[in-house]
Amino acid sequence: MESLELSEIGVLKGLENPPERLYYRGNLKLLRAPRVSIVGSRRPNPYTKTVVTRLAAALAKRGVVVVSGAAMGVDALAHKGAGAERTIGVMPCGLDIRYPAINAALIASIEKKGLALSRFEPGFRQRSWSFVVRNEIVVALGEVLVVAQADRNSGSMRSVAYAKRMGKPIYVLPHRLGESDGTNDLLASKEAEAIFDIDAFASRFGEEASSREDDFIRYLRSSPPYEEAVRRFGEALFEAELEGRIRIEEGRVILL
Repeated sequence: MESLELSEIGVLKGLENPPERLYYRGNLKLLRAPRVSIVGSRRPNPYTKTVVTRLAAALAKRGVVVVSGAAMGVDALAHKGAGAERTIGVMPCGLDIRYPAINAALIASIEKKGLALSRFEPGFRQRSWSFVVRNEIVVALGEVLVVAQADRNSGSMRSVAYAKRMGKPIYVLPHRLGESDGTNDLLASKEAEAIFDIDAFASRFGEEASSREDDFIRYLRSSPPYEEAVRRFGEALFEAELEGRIRIEEGRVILL
């Protein structure tokens, strides 16, 4: 486990009481990618379960990192749908405590392949107020907030209040009357926009990975200058280097 000063990452804007440091395990490069925060009920209905999983997967295919709180329900579905390597989990406790225990394996996978963050030092156990702090960070990390399902006066609706204060766009899933009253209220008041087409929504953030990969490989075959390749492809180039798919020779990128 390591820590870093908030000024080192520059991605948490709008926090009322920003921490001096964040503790982390995993891949900090995910903070450089487009990010979408997904929150919602701990007891999602079958429709929400299906759509959240599809939505997170569609975003991940386009290089988007899904941010959530590693809780039961919508949070866990969002992380699993995106895949551990394309997700950031924000914890309400120290990173040496995997909470909730039912998600311990999921959290361990996020720590290994994705990124786990906490503003709480090791040994700190979750409190009712620390969930609120965690939720604010989840919202701050995303470019937009997606509320998948939420009752009125729920923790997810508190996240909506954070998003409003920070000026983050808010999106919700369309639900039937009598279900997810919190998100239906947001639609009625025009404070949120409904996601009617998952692919259309995800495409706002980029192309599917297959298209980008084809362009990337074609470009690398020309053995381009390293600095130019970094400017054009950034994280994809770093990942290819870590995976041993390329090497750098005399300032040029060589595809292996």
